[in-house]
Amino acid sequence: MKRIAALALALLCLAPARAYAAAPVEVTAPSAILMEKTTGKVLYSHEADAQYEPASVTKVMTLLLVMEAIDSGALGWDDLVTASPHAISMGGSQIWLKENEQMTVRDMVKAVTVVSANDCAVALAEHIAGSEPAFVDRMNEKARELGMERTNFVNCTGLPVQGHLTCAHDIALMSRELILRHPSIREYTTIWMDTLRDGAFQLSNTNRLIFYYEGATGLKTGFTDTALYCLSATAERDGMELIAVVMHAPTSNDRFDSAKALLNYGFANYAITPVYPDQAIPPVPVLLGTKDTVQPVTQRECSILLEKGKTGSVTTQMELADSVEAPVEQGQKLGVLKVLVDGEQVDAIDLVAADEVPRLGFGGILRRFLNTLFLQG
Repeated sequence: MKRIAALALALLCLAPARAYAAAPVEVTAPSAILMEKTTGKVLYSHEADAQYEPASVTKVMTLLLVMEAIDSGALGWDDLVTASPHAISMGGSQIWLKENEQMTVRDMVKAVTVVSANDCAVALAEHIAGSEPAFVDRMNEKARELGMERTNFVNCTGLPVQGHLTCAHDIALMSRELILRHPSIREYTTIWMDTLRDGAFQLSNTNRLIFYYEGATGLKTGFTDTALYCLSATAERDGMELIAVVMHAPTSNDRFDSAKALLNYGFANYAITPVYPDQAIPPVPVLLGTKDTVQPVTQRECSILLEKGKTGSVTTQMELADSVEAPVEQGQKLGVLKVLVDGEQVDAIDLVAADEVPRLGFGGILRRFLNTLFLQG
């Protein structure tokens, strides 16, 4: 019996290993999606177009418009915002602003991102657009611009109101826009605990992933009795940032566990891989130029999202002009570098002139002709 058992074990060890298969994602929420930030590629989706109330996850769009105003120079971090009677009447999550109380944009953004302060969200909206309804018009306009086809905002807070609806896919789109275009928001979305009003008011982040999930960068929680538990969670590891959106989860634990499962799945199975040409890029001959050649370079860096284990399947194809006539401008397109995965093109990067090459004047052309003539003689 011992010999038989040993033979069986030996045969088992010699058997070819099975191909690795990604573990299934265990998500208890009825709607969820996982998206990679840089490419916008969806890595997992379950009923992601189903419409639900987003609760305070709405404030991702509010923050996006605030950040756009700041980055455009229309709004300053140290600008003072005055609390109106309408702003202080919001209820729900708040920092209990008093009428006519003034607070900087910086502190109000902190209050919105960390404790989901409805009063601050409305005060910021009024300061930017003149009124909350005018700001909501901008929210819906931005939603259309981003392709958020199943979204309709009625307020800037996410407090329950008929017709205020979105879906997990649309939340991922606006979350991506926020963290991709305005990365400085991370300074606030990663705060675990802080204070306002010179230390008199304590803040503790409603997103507990910030405390315990490695690489967590944000983003926004939400809850009402009708929306249930919602979350847009972002995290970054090894240069890849993921967005996990969960909607209508039955409990708070369910939303955090589901988001964690989505993020774990993404980090375990995908990676951002830098791409370089398979060979050195040769110079391109220049006709009638002050230099005989110009060196092409890639117009931008290229990184692609790949399933782990597929990095060997990446190849490049280079297409370059046979020659170019002067003058050549710096940045002028000279060709293209195609990026392929398993033979299928996934990206194309322009190859451009690294430097300018002026055109020869008449005297320069004559000298070059005479030099050539003497050399031949």
